[in-house]
Amino acid sequence: MKKGIIILTALFTVVLTAQEKKKEKGSLDSIQKLDEIIISTAAIFGNKYVAKHRTGSAYYLSPAELQKFSFTDVNRVLRSVPGVTIYEEDGFGLRPNISLRGTSPERSSKITLMEDGVLIAPAPYSASSAYYFPTIARMEAVEVLKGSSQVQYGPFTTGGAINMISAQIPTEFGGKVRASYGSFNSNQLHAKIGGGNKNFGYVLEYLNYGSDGFKTLPSGKNTGFNKNDIVAKFGVNLFPNATVQQSLEFKFQYSDEEGNETYLGLSEQDFKTNPFARYASSNEDKMTTNHTQYMLTHKVDFSKNVRLTTTAYQNNFARNWYKLNDVTFNGTKKGIASILEDPTTNADYFNIVNGSVNSAADAIGVKANNRKYYSTGIQTKIDYHWYKGNVFHDLEVGLRYHYDEEDRFQWVDKYSISNAGVMSLTTDAIEGTDANRVSSAKAFASYVTYKVKYNNWTFTPGVRYENITLQREDYGKNDVTRTGANLSTRENSVGVFIPGMGANYKFNNDFSLFAGVHKGFSPPGNQDGQEPEESINYELGTRFNLGGIKGEFVGFFNDYSNLLGSDLAATGGTGSLDQFNAGEVNVSGFELLLNYNIAKKDAKISLPISFGYTFTNTEFQNSFGSANDLWGTVTAGDELPYIPKHQFNAGFSVEHADFEINLNGRFNGEFRTLAGTGNIPDAERVNSNFIVDVSGKYFINKKLSVTANVINLLDNTYAASRVPAGLRPGHPFGIYGGLEFKF
Repeated sequence: MKKGIIILTALFTVVLTAQEKKKEKGSLDSIQKLDEIIISTAAIFGNKYVAKHRTGSAYYLSPAELQKFSFTDVNRVLRSVPGVTIYEEDGFGLRPNISLRGTSPERSSKITLMEDGVLIAPAPYSASSAYYFPTIARMEAVEVLKGSSQVQYGPFTTGGAINMISAQIPTEFGGKVRASYGSFNSNQLHAKIGGGNKNFGYVLEYLNYGSDGFKTLPSGKNTGFNKNDIVAKFGVNLFPNATVQQSLEFKFQYSDEEGNETYLGLSEQDFKTNPFARYASSNEDKMTTNHTQYMLTHKVDFSKNVRLTTTAYQNNFARNWYKLNDVTFNGTKKGIASILEDPTTNADYFNIVNGSVNSAADAIGVKANNRKYYSTGIQTKIDYHWYKGNVFHDLEVGLRYHYDEEDRFQWVDKYSISNAGVMSLTTDAIEGTDANRVSSAKAFASYVTYKVKYNNWTFTPGVRYENITLQREDYGKNDVTRTGANLSTRENSVGVFIPGMGANYKFNNDFSLFAGVHKGFSPPGNQDGQEPEESINYELGTRFNLGGIKGEFVGFFNDYSNLLGSDLAATGGTGSLDQFNAGEVNVSGFELLLNYNIAKKDAKISLPISFGYTFTNTEFQNSFGSANDLWGTVTAGDELPYIPKHQFNAGFSVEHADFEINLNGRFNGEFRTLAGTGNIPDAERVNSNFIVDVSGKYFINKKLSVTANVINLLDNTYAASRVPAGLRPGHPFGIYGGLEFKF
């Protein structure tokens, strides 16, 4: 369909001081006059120095931080970042649900997700739910931008953006191999090699990881997964001796997954009895995916002050989640979410789900959620910075033209089940007879940002423009060959300016204040006339260093004039992806981050500790009955579901030349699954949990080290969520050991 439409836009550039690794010292004036250069547009910040000097809240997870635990689960990676809210689903982080400052977390569909500065959700505009998420274990750094001064990164500007930075081309030959094995037959093999000189460079990477899973089926079938990732990058300087320097970089990425995962959880009683059990009717559930990415980036340095970067990209993602969808009894069909909400009233259906009866033929519907995604575009950005007297100026202009689509071609096979829990195929459905439609989006985006630094002040005004056309072509369930005989279409379009302004005042090297205001925006659906999600967002914060305690404290307030909800199967809905208006909502809170090294500066051992806390308060400002009961009946004053009020993270490390030990604890407060206020009813509550992870590494020599990881050290059994259908457990105690060799 309309493939090859390419997009032009700018994203990602940063101004970074060439002396970033030097300690800040001397007068404020000397800091203002540090030479500044432009770094890769694949990054938002590029390092911690730039992150902590932005006029908005930002966090940079460095390679050293990521290597402490070598997590394959993005939920565990991001939990140290204040303002990030996550609820788990499968225990391995395969399909995360991430919120930034109170945005809807379901399938991370309300934040801007990127890899190397390029939109990475399967179809960022037409179907943004992240059923594909990049493998975090292969990333070298992760950048999280929240709050104001983020108009460069869209289309979702309310909560913020997450950019994952993949393997970078090294300047000299080297590589590493890491292998580990542990609980539940979990294993990982990660290999990377690369090299380069001033004219040419390359990096090649392979990652495989998988597990047999920690849940159990009556049949004894594996409930785990297996994933493969391949990345190749090649870079060349086109004219090494020319005055105007130019370079090309090509990136190829491939990944696939095969997992026996399900949407089906457990009833309240069964979760208490055996939280890691799975019902027999989910025996055939299976997810298969494959993803490819192609990127070609051209850079031109016209001078030391001017760089033009253009990236053409294409992402392809195919997935088929073959999974239990509904149960029919006496001619009446019910979805699994409604059955698990009240298994007593729905006892006849629930008995079929758990396999305790002999069902009729065609009683169980297993849907092949077969979809293909396509995303392509071209983006360009020019950055010009200069000094005039003691004033530093930086002007950044970006453009992007983008096309994406989601092609649904689904069917529902029918099964029976015996009281021995054995499923039998009774109707092999015709492909395309459940959903047979294509949703697509064309989007032009542009932005202009201007940064000015004068004495102690930094200002960053900017404006973004998005022009989006969303379409849907529905061929219907009876036209599987897509002749168009019964074709129905709909279209929606929106054009919007998204302004933002951030400011920072630096009193001295140890204390600064920053503040900002910007417009929050999220694209509407393809229903004609539907309005986009919009808000006005404010933040006020400080960064400080008091007696060696480095930290950040930020207050935020997001004032939604129109919050959008999405009909996702992942939250118990029908899976249509149709959006609906939820009206006015206020989201407010604060974030605290503290870091301190207990050890003395000249000690041979380092003892860093960290603490992060997030408080989030949400409140609907109007009453309504949400479509499909996704949020229940909402009354003004109710809280948003899936957002805990309290969460904190604490870390402690012992770092020595010969070894290191890392301890991390995360508290996730209780949250409700339907809108409401006051005490949360038992059937609508996910209880709080406190999970501790530990990692260790012993350096045998400079090249070889032994690694160990413990997940959920205290072996706490906890419910991670009640969606998509029923209670789901988090990862139990697991221990993993491995070897790492660098060369």
